[in-house]
Amino acid sequence: MTRHVDLRSDTVTQPTPEMREAMSQAIVGDDGFGDDPTVKALEERFAEIVGKDAALFVPSGVMANQIAVRILTRPGDVIVAGKGQHVVSFEMGASARNASVQFALVDDSSGELRLDDVMDVVEAEKDHQVAVSMVEIENTHMTSGGTPWDLAHLSALARALGDKPIHMDGARLFNASVATGASPRDIAASATTVMACLSKGLCAPVGSLLAGPAELMRAARVERKRLGGAMRQVGILAAAGLVALDTMVERLADDHARARHLAGLFAAAFPESHYDPSSCRTNIVAFDHPQARQIVHELVQRGVWGDTIAPRRVRFVTHAGVSDEDLDFVADVLAHFTPAP
Repeated sequence: MTRHVDLRSDTVTQPTPEMREAMSQAIVGDDGFGDDPTVKALEERFAEIVGKDAALFVPSGVMANQIAVRILTRPGDVIVAGKGQHVVSFEMGASARNASVQFALVDDSSGELRLDDVMDVVEAEKDHQVAVSMVEIENTHMTSGGTPWDLAHLSALARALGDKPIHMDGARLFNASVATGASPRDIAASATTVMACLSKGLCAPVGSLLAGPAELMRAARVERKRLGGAMRQVGILAAAGLVALDTMVERLADDHARARHLAGLFAAAFPESHYDPSSCRTNIVAFDHPQARQIVHELVQRGVWGDTIAPRRVRFVTHAGVSDEDLDFVADVLAHFTPAP
């Protein structure tokens, strides 16, 4: 079969013609010396969008998260995070390797961290346990199906934590904004630092941004250098990021609508999964199935590309490269699909 629909991730997006043109015309300088004007413009634009003092352009979301861990903790510290969060499960143990920290894991199956669960860990310091140095959240929360946080719950968490910092892994921050109607500034208000990815739904070829207080961002530049992330004439990439921020956010609503349609198709095709399609609020369809890996393998052979994120959990992600005609193709495949026994 030659036709396929790639629903593995929104990282498979391609830069737009406008991005390619901006990249070819970008004014650049040596960013290692702080001389690249296009990078500066991108960092200032993102800091303004999320309401922080300053921002830092980095090659990847993983590096952004790892820098945040390094500037907000010391070796041996405890970070409270959800069991399914990217920084815990999908960064190859980077936090332990890079920052010598440990995680206190709480249930995040709903997409959020329950306030009582977090505070139980924080208050255990009184019981001779290691003090919590920071809390990390993910918004949207990938493994639960792209779930955006309720801002009232996030504000309550920040109030309860007091001076303890929150880092927001906002790889899909703009999906959260489009889905909830809240501005990125309001979403990030309770977080000390916030990261967003440009190369997922926003279609830039590479790069993420980390924002926070000016003093922390100065420290973040040092950590970026230590992690090998200092770049030179990188305005070529930053130019695409500026186009992404200016032109690709509102269209995320189309991805969300297509994901909801997909969610209905998958729920109907696999009723034994008990998947509730109304739980799909952004661009990720994720559900449990005892034959998850087999299903993904057999659907790939039929032209519907997905992936697993756990032994019994599948994921399908919409993005700018997915059209309504592609959904019709998926619907036809699923209508005639039954996994082998």
